[in-house]
Amino acid sequence: MPVEDGKRAAHRTLVDRVLNADGRASCASRARAFDHADIPPPLGPLLEKVVTAPGRITDADFAAAKSAGFDEDELFEMVICAAVGRSARLYDSGLAALAEATADGEAP
Repeated sequence: MPVEDGKRAAHRTLVDRVLNADGRASCASRARAFDHADIPPPLGPLLEKVVTAPGRITDADFAAAKSAGFDEDELFEMVICAAVGRSARLYDSGLAALAEATADGEAP
């Protein structure tokens, strides 16, 4: 298996495990966090910061989500899903840009 195929396989495995492995948060909730779509309001501010400004996450963001009934394990899983989802979108965009550049005859 070429190195690049191995990297893509590892990426697919990571995404599959994050979305489908056993966990405290439901697979549907993890998928919404991963896709950054239809996030319930108590998690919205926290997961928005995970995706756009992780350095601005505060204890208050976690406290708000916990006060809405989410436990620490669920929050951990949702944060991981949001972060991996963002990473996956960037990875896919990078691969698309590389494919476009090499299709035009440019060097990678």
